[in-house]
Amino acid sequence: MTEVLEPREVPLGGPRAMTVRRTLPQTQRTLVGAWCFVDHYGPAVVAETGGMVVPPHPHTGLQTVSWLFEGEVEHRDSTGSQALVRPGEVNLMTAGHGIAHSEVSTPATATLHGVQLWVALPDAHRETSPAFEHHVPEVVEIGGAHVRAFVGGYAGSASPVRTFSPLLGAEVALHGDAPVRLDLETAFEHALLVDGGDVDVDGTTVAHGQLAYLEPGRTSAEVHGGSGVRLLLLGGTPFGEEIVMWWNFVGRNHDDVAEQRAAWQARSARFGEVPGYVGDPSWLPAPELPNVRLRPRGNP
Repeated sequence: MTEVLEPREVPLGGPRAMTVRRTLPQTQRTLVGAWCFVDHYGPAVVAETGGMVVPPHPHTGLQTVSWLFEGEVEHRDSTGSQALVRPGEVNLMTAGHGIAHSEVSTPATATLHGVQLWVALPDAHRETSPAFEHHVPEVVEIGGAHVRAFVGGYAGSASPVRTFSPLLGAEVALHGDAPVRLDLETAFEHALLVDGGDVDVDGTTVAHGQLAYLEPGRTSAEVHGGSGVRLLLLGGTPFGEEIVMWWNFVGRNHDDVAEQRAAWQARSARFGEVPGYVGDPSWLPAPELPNVRLRPRGNP
């Protein structure tokens, strides 16, 4: 059975918030493998929306994976990394113990279209040192689709970016009218994010912006959509840990998150500074914690 998750529209960061479609986390599903956050945005005309302007903000206990279909985003972080996110190139940032970064679409960007993904770090690695990696994956033809594996490996292509649990992240660009068979790792659970039109996934219609969940044990999925439709194939072994995810932090309990929030508000050296960022505000303050204790969440 294919479970279809509906997106919800949310503002993304800062006074000039951009609207994104969020399919993870949801009440019925917090994680797919270690993937814990899926934001899908665009195609958005920057002259109308203002583009992406996210001032320096913190992260802990996770990795961010940035993947664009159109446009260009400048990334800066407190490790000193400065890089452009471009279509077909993956930027992976490991927050670990703590990092700060900014994301701003460049003046050359007319249309912004892509995804922002988060990966929860296993408890044994969530205090790891922050890091940044960039990779340009090769294009592999699988018959009716071009595939770029930007995390993990697929169809004989492997990404060298570091992960801390078994994971897969790949763009599948359909270019024909015939059904395409996607081979799946049976130990993984998978999800397919649809971009650009409706797709039939093993007999279930999945619309643009929706996320199709595929349980472990499946050897393949047959997808059928029009030329020009993209799918994002995400997968991993079931995570097996409960997490508390609030604002930009991933912890294991309320106290973890409260401590991380307090450190950010105090401008602690834990997160460092983002060199070269010019903007107002110069950093994003954290929202107030809710009046109830945050509860850990896993999957059903």
